Amino acid sequence: MTGLVHKELTAGVATITLDSPHNRNALSVALLGELSERLKQALDEPAARVIVLTATGTVFCSGADLKEQGRPGAPVTASFPDIMELIWESPKPVVCRLNGTARAGGLGLVAACDFAVAPLTASFAFTEVRLGVAPAMIAVPVLRRLSARAAAEYFLTGEVFGAARAVEIGLLSRAVPEDELDATVARYTEMLVKGGPEALAITKRLVREVPAMSFHDGLRAMAELSAERFASEEGQEGIAAFKAKRPPAWTV
Repeated sequence: MTGLVHKELTAGVATITLDSPHNRNALSVALLGELSERLKQALDEPAARVIVLTATGTVFCSGADLKEQGRPGAPVTASFPDIMELIWESPKPVVCRLNGTARAGGLGLVAACDFAVAPLTASFAFTEVRLGVAPAMIAVPVLRRLSARAAAEYFLTGEVFGAARAVEIGLLSRAVPEDELDATVARYTEMLVKGGPEALAITKRLVREVPAMSFHDGLRAMAELSAERFASEEGQEGIAAFKAKRPPAWTV
């Protein structure tokens, strides 16, 4: 198998793997190009119900490829925003399976995913200020996960912190012993493929959008959405399957 990013589909789960361990899966122009391609393939593939983003080696992603960033125009800025947006806006749930440590731009990928699971041995840091740059692009997804206090602490200091702390501040969903990593990710994906594809896409949106609504407007908008879902073809199939004690049609 060649290339810097691979995709495999098994039982409704598209696993996208960063495979550039020689530079700690740094966000090079080539890797970003392949990652964008693999994500689009998974999003366009009806059989792919859930996406898992992971990597080879001991580091999930070290951030921007600094060898390339010495060139004019900061190449990583060209496609990285689009990739984070693809993940964030994906109608399919995206689970980040961190194989190890993540730094800087790699944490933008982590924050853009719906779920993030890492081994307890992993460490994290927003190292940008120590290089004289800023965590600018990744601030968009990261600040939607972290409290303002936690973001200020780690953005401004560049301090390294552990996986347990990453869970506390909202960067990770779970931190587990390394030998439980795959089982934990599988637990999420097995639950996710049971959801209706349309229902999952809509629920992803409401998790982000409802908190910004006023209480009054939110209740009315969600009452309308609820009625639409109960009347939808997918909703009716789910209810019929529940009554008949059978799996719904979308079950993998």
